[in-house]
Amino acid sequence: MFPTEPAAVNNGFGALLKNRSFILLWIGQLISQLADKVFFLMLVDLVVDKNSSYLPPAGVAQESMYPILMVAFTIPAVLFGSAGGVFVDRLPKKLIMVGSDVLRGLLTIALAFLPRDFYALFLITFGVSTVTQFFAPAEQAAIPLLVRRENLIAANALFTSTMMGALIVGFLLGDPLLSLAETGIAKEYGRELVVALLYLLSAVSMLPIHFRDQKLASEVKGDRIDLWADLKEGLRYLKKNRLVLNAMLQITVLYCVFAALMVLALPLAEKFALEGKQSGRFIAAVGIGIVIGAGILGHWGDKTHRKPLPLIGFLGMALILVLVAFTKTQVLALGFCILLGVSGSLIGVPMQTLVQQQTPPIMHGKVFGFQNHAVNIALSAPLAITGWLNQEFGLRIVLVAMSLIVAAVGVWAWQNTRRVLQDVI
Repeated sequence: MFPTEPAAVNNGFGALLKNRSFILLWIGQLISQLADKVFFLMLVDLVVDKNSSYLPPAGVAQESMYPILMVAFTIPAVLFGSAGGVFVDRLPKKLIMVGSDVLRGLLTIALAFLPRDFYALFLITFGVSTVTQFFAPAEQAAIPLLVRRENLIAANALFTSTMMGALIVGFLLGDPLLSLAETGIAKEYGRELVVALLYLLSAVSMLPIHFRDQKLASEVKGDRIDLWADLKEGLRYLKKNRLVLNAMLQITVLYCVFAALMVLALPLAEKFALEGKQSGRFIAAVGIGIVIGAGILGHWGDKTHRKPLPLIGFLGMALILVLVAFTKTQVLALGFCILLGVSGSLIGVPMQTLVQQQTPPIMHGKVFGFQNHAVNIALSAPLAITGWLNQEFGLRIVLVAMSLIVAAVGVWAWQNTRRVLQDVI
């Protein structure tokens, strides 16, 4: 979809199926994503369950334990999101990804042998989230090392589909899996063991991958890691490369919208007289739409050359948000959510591919580290303010306001970089 030079015919997903190393990376990503979701559900189970052996410490209410753990899960994403990318440029990608999975597995299994103390659970949660900040940029930087340039769009489409599929499957199967582990393995450590095994299985699946990035790592200036200097170098690169910066901005806005929808799903469910726990069907519908859109791009993306996909995606999302605000039937709302996901894939998949293509390999880690940081903030900020905005102004006004912002960002981004974008998409 982004051919800037003559290349072999893009066979979509078919070409990727012949790439053994990429398939192993994809399997590792799938298992790791599932482990993340089940770990998240395990935390809920450990502190929310009435029979939980984790008691609140002095001065902390029982209902405050879960929000505190979410803070422990969020803070590393904000603090270390960019820093992880610096190490990705300095060290082999496989070492970081396999090592991250092994560390997360060991930290999780450690819960089974530590005292049932809330502070220990807090530290383990903080540690798992911190290690994840190294895995994410390494994974993104690994894709262009394993996939031909003309197949990057299909690769990113497959990864996006897998990410959303893991989100849906993980939350659907996570609870039965944890219950089965607790009753079938051991009540004391069954849940921790299952999550740890998922992380370790992800690590094992990526061991046979052969990366050609050892030379790239040695090309980075200096033998000693200077975190501040490397971060400034990454910022200078983004400042000079408006194309990459603009693509990252569009990805960040996209995640802001999805994060806001996670909050608005509850009042949307109430609008149709649904129970709070049924609000997840709207998020699942968006995920299904992303999978559909990514699948279409992955298979036929080479036929959309020179089409303004991100502009179409933003305008489509803006229109659909307005339609959701005024629809009166649940079925229509779910259908619109699916279309919202399809529109989002027209932004996320091409822009992620663009960042990978236009960034030199020795800068991959720093750039993807900054992107990971921006996305983490984009996922956190709307969670903090969207609920308040809904209470103050109501669901319809919030959705319409989001629509106007999304449309404005889409038009601005396209106008700002249209000339260069037309050469690469």
